[in-house]
Amino acid sequence: MGTKLVVEKAEMVYEGEGGAYYAWTPSKSPLLSEYKLGASKCVLHPLGFAFPHFYDSSRIGYVLQGSCTVGLVAPNSSKETVVVIKKGDAIPLPRGVVSWWFNGGNTDMTVIYLGETAKARVAGEMGYYFLAGHLGFLRGFGSDIVAKLFDLNNKEAKQLISSQPGTFNVKLRNGTEFPSPSEDVKGKAYATIDTPEADVVVKGGGIINSVTETELPALVGMGLSAMFVRLEGKAMFAPSYVANGTGRVIYVAKGSGRIRVVGNEGKPSFDGDVAEGELMVLPHFVAAAVIAYEGGMELFSVINSSNMGLGFIFDRPIFEQLAGNMSIWKALSSVVLQSALNISPEFEEFFKSKNTDGLMIIPPRK
Repeated sequence: MGTKLVVEKAEMVYEGEGGAYYAWTPSKSPLLSEYKLGASKCVLHPLGFAFPHFYDSSRIGYVLQGSCTVGLVAPNSSKETVVVIKKGDAIPLPRGVVSWWFNGGNTDMTVIYLGETAKARVAGEMGYYFLAGHLGFLRGFGSDIVAKLFDLNNKEAKQLISSQPGTFNVKLRNGTEFPSPSEDVKGKAYATIDTPEADVVVKGGGIINSVTETELPALVGMGLSAMFVRLEGKAMFAPSYVANGTGRVIYVAKGSGRIRVVGNEGKPSFDGDVAEGELMVLPHFVAAAVIAYEGGMELFSVINSSNMGLGFIFDRPIFEQLAGNMSIWKALSSVVLQSALNISPEFEEFFKSKNTDGLMIIPPRK
């Protein structure tokens, strides 16, 4: 394997009265640029308001804690969609969509953004563009152009571009009221991914849940899908690899554990601890297994399922299991399996008998 696999925490980019913004950079996580992925995190304090902005990359936001009111405006649209999202919700944010964020709750709201950067200005980095504030477009164009654009006098134009000194976000006055949520938006604009009604539920082991464009229309055309994994203490997320797409980025949302990654060299390319707040980029085709420590752990990952250059998008990433009744071992003929593993027919039958159950999550052995 070429570039070394690393586990990194985010670097703080900005901190203000309304909250803070963090990002992972290709300088410390080179695989972000190599596989054209990106990751960032936003914390909004109570009454924190993030200015309207858009990104040069598509991403999926996952709420780690708290709740938030979010406004969304698609390119060339005058319609604003308003949603209220909470811990456990995932919200697609297509490239170029303008959004604003307001925390009307009593506790911090934290959201992690994972996505692709294939068409971003800088591969591996999610570039953001603000409409207002110190970094906003209006301030950049200056009062002369703004005055002509909106038919203002010079004083009015200067007031318009300089009245908001904030950069990323500000803290608003108590009692500030934002629009009510739009109707019929859940399941269309966002979805709850941390839910007991998961795709895979293993008693004593944990859950696996995912969202793709089939379940969530807002993902259509983004080439991204998301997965949430909760592991109970000492449970294992069985080895698997992405058989399509171009890579995945994994964030440890809670707890800690150990991850072992194996590529095409027949030995671990990474074998180490991972903890809450850390992020790892995995190339496609490498297989990874995760074992939670005593307190359990939660993982949120986004898979870039775009097949760049082939002109089509895979709806759901295909994970090839290395254990269980859906594993590759069950599909291989006996002679192939015996020859590949150099085992007797008797041991081959015994081995296959150990692959009769679904083993995506393996509870602690008693």
